[in-house]
Amino acid sequence: MPYRISLLLTIVLIVPLGYFVRFSPIFPDWFSDVFGSIAYQIFFIALVQFCFPKFLIVKTAIGVFLFSCAIEFLQLWKPPFLQAIRATLPGRLVLGNTFLWADFPPYAIGNVAGWLWMRGLKLIRIQ
Repeated sequence: MPYRISLLLTIVLIVPLGYFVRFSPIFPDWFSDVFGSIAYQIFFIALVQFCFPKFLIVKTAIGVFLFSCAIEFLQLWKPPFLQAIRATLPGRLVLGNTFLWADFPPYAIGNVAGWLWMRGLKLIRIQ
């Protein structure tokens, strides 16, 4: 299967899975936060790789991790225009609303998982 098709399938599957885990009342809050963050990282690595398949996967994963960390630190800044964006569901999903140090380990785990997954997809495609 071509790499970009595999990436598209990953995106199509990880989005509903991430939303289900993040917003389902059947999971405890900590589980939703951790696994929702992991799915978020995998999604963005797959999206960047889908748009730019020639980028090195490791550089994509590092870039997504740094971007996520920047967004997390941005949550400490609360100007009115950002608060208005964060008041919407898309704004809250992309920008978040509360800075937590505890978000960084799931970002790292999600990036390693995403890197391994994309690397596996590329290896399968080559063989």
